[in-house]
Amino acid sequence: MNHKLIRSLAVALVLVMALMLVAACKPAESTRLVVGMELAYPPFETTDSSNQPTGISVDLAKALGEKLGREVVIENIAWSGLIPALETGKVDLIISSMTITEERQKTIDFSNPYAMSNLALLIGNDSPVQSYADLAQPGRILAVKKGSTGHVYAEKNLPADNYRVFDKESACVLEVVQGKADAFTYDQLTIFRNWQDNPDKTRVNLASYQEKPEYWGIGIKKGNDQLKADVNAFIAEFQTSGGFNKLAETYLTEEQKTFAELGIPFFFDVA
Repeated sequence: MNHKLIRSLAVALVLVMALMLVAACKPAESTRLVVGMELAYPPFETTDSSNQPTGISVDLAKALGEKLGREVVIENIAWSGLIPALETGKVDLIISSMTITEERQKTIDFSNPYAMSNLALLIGNDSPVQSYADLAQPGRILAVKKGSTGHVYAEKNLPADNYRVFDKESACVLEVVQGKADAFTYDQLTIFRNWQDNPDKTRVNLASYQEKPEYWGIGIKKGNDQLKADVNAFIAEFQTSGGFNKLAETYLTEEQKTFAELGIPFFFDVA
């Protein structure tokens, strides 16, 4: 037998085995796209009668998964746990009506904005409050959800005695309905929906009191640049193809009509 041929075959076999070992050690790209949401915010993130995820963000996540060729898995996570879940790799993305803020950008990346919103007020019918400025007066109380942009804004613009912090949106609304708080602040669509649910006890001021609107984005772990690029490409295509308009027609028909009548820029009118 040719000794040179034997040596060549042996070298080739070693190389093949080495390549197989490297391939085995290298983690395969997951075919799953795990998306974190707090399923407590209809019509964006919630559950249906069968306790299955549904809403605008769920449909958006599924469309993204289809575009990327990955199976979408929704993880229901409390709001305060969403960013830690992304940082530790428990989820690949956050799609949970999350506002892009400088503070959050210190720990995670965001996609390009896909929605725009402003803070508004749900006000108790028996309260003398007409505007946000009135909430700074002695004795006035604003309910805010912990960690929300409304909470952050209150910390910067109201005396500490003039706002109360709650873990859930429903608790904030209940404070207003029961007359324990003058108002609750959240995004315009949420405030509009809560007024619809409590028309006899509440009224609304949908005019923005902020200098600039807020923008929502998809949360992405820092360093995951390829996924970020893919998500941004999807958002641009989904926008131009009318995907966001279809979501509005499905979930926000009445709100879109009301905002148009009031001359308020609509949620998906991102400049």
